[in-house]
Amino acid sequence: MLGGYPLSLIGFVMLVTMLAVGLGTLVIWVGVPMMMIATQLIYGLAAAHRGLIKATLGVQIPTPRRERTGSVLQKWRQQLTDAQTWRNLAYLMITFPISVVEFALAIAGTIILPIGIWVLPFIASLHAQLAMALLGPNTAAQLSERAQRLQASRARGVDAAEAERRRIERDLHDGAQQRLVAVAMGLGRAQKKFEADPDGAKLLVGEALADAKLAVSELRDLARGIYPAVLGDRGLDAALSSLAAKSPVPVNVQVTVDPRPPAAVESTAYFIVGESLTNVAKYANASQVTVKVWREERPSGDMVVVEVTDDGDGGAVFHAGGGLAGLADRAATIDGVMTVVSPIGGPTVIRADLPCTW
Repeated sequence: MLGGYPLSLIGFVMLVTMLAVGLGTLVIWVGVPMMMIATQLIYGLAAAHRGLIKATLGVQIPTPRRERTGSVLQKWRQQLTDAQTWRNLAYLMITFPISVVEFALAIAGTIILPIGIWVLPFIASLHAQLAMALLGPNTAAQLSERAQRLQASRARGVDAAEAERRRIERDLHDGAQQRLVAVAMGLGRAQKKFEADPDGAKLLVGEALADAKLAVSELRDLARGIYPAVLGDRGLDAALSSLAAKSPVPVNVQVTVDPRPPAAVESTAYFIVGESLTNVAKYANASQVTVKVWREERPSGDMVVVEVTDDGDGGAVFHAGGGLAGLADRAATIDGVMTVVSPIGGPTVIRADLPCTW
């Protein structure tokens, strides 16, 4: 309370002065930059109050996140239409007279023991609740944003599942199905030749057997592409080590995910690493790749973080229908987020944050 009073006093005086001057000169455009500075000051003072409350009361108030795009004027206009700006301003205006009372009580509390023991903690608790309500994220807005994000994730997940279905259908049609048709035709011709030409029939049966073995191999590869057996049996560490062993570029794998995450998280992480290693081998011209997978505890829940780094040429970008976009869609099906940082000249870092609950 003693520290909050000077902060509230200085902030109140600066804001009232800047807003009064800015509004008074707005008609001649001189007030526009003043109002823009005042808007930034609102956010700066709000951050200072969050820091003070965390340092003195031990209450962590999350910082509301807002994306600003466009020119300076467009970003300012977005701030003016953002409810958080006005909630911050309301707190700064309300807290000034409150801080005067708190300051007086804090001085009295150092002298009068009952005030210091019983009254001040209660008032501090009320102040923290007020700050949480006005300076923290708007719960309704957060829920609305999450609903929109989940809706978008679901749509991307449906698209990803449909693309996967078409890929499996195409692989079956062009691979195993063609082999099995060839087996059936070869056995049919062999059946007709068993009596008249036994040697020719044996040759056709041998060709059909070879085609059947190839069909089995292609079906096994297809099933492994859907969900590799080693991943289900032995987990991410063994599965990613298997991928690294097949890569033409040396790969260093570091996996720390205990306890074992859900199967959907494991398969998503596996395919992100697999596709990333394929892209590195094809396009990156890299000499070394590092794959790190670890588990993080966050306020929103446990996350599995996947990070693939290569020392190649860089320049990897998302584009519609591309492999990276497909991986981002796969991550989105479990409410995960994937980012790519790949400046020209490298290095390239592909990171996916995958929640263990969704």
